[in-house]
Amino acid sequence: MSAAVISILSAGVFFLFGLITGVIKYQQIVASPKGRAHIYIDVCHGASLMYAFACVLIYQFVLISELADWLELLAVVLLVGYFATAVISYFIHGIKQDTRNQLHLSDGEKPTFVHKSIPVYMWTLIAAEIGGFLILFYGVVIALV
Repeated sequence: MSAAVISILSAGVFFLFGLITGVIKYQQIVASPKGRAHIYIDVCHGASLMYAFACVLIYQFVLISELADWLELLAVVLLVGYFATAVISYFIHGIKQDTRNQLHLSDGEKPTFVHKSIPVYMWTLIAAEIGGFLILFYGVVIALV
């Protein structure tokens, strides 16, 4: 599968997931005495829609870039893969309603392997997303300049 195909299909999947989480958000708002959805359903909904449009931008960059296909594919997989893991984690926390901040332990909560691995995940996410985008942006710059 090509980088362009992954990008545009990912845009569709993220947008659809954003619409679905919008329904869940509405249901939680209606059911809540405070009239609010869980923070992570709210974040998941917004992030899904934002990542959908980010994938359209990535798709356009892939079309313009003149880098090797394998390098564009690597960049897209890094970007979309980490977008997806972020949205999935938001969704799980929003459905379980188990935390209001996944990066901090609740009072008295014991750190688990998952908690201890979050900083590693976050730094790999930062490197993958910025690195993946820089690859595609470089491809666009050399194609246009």
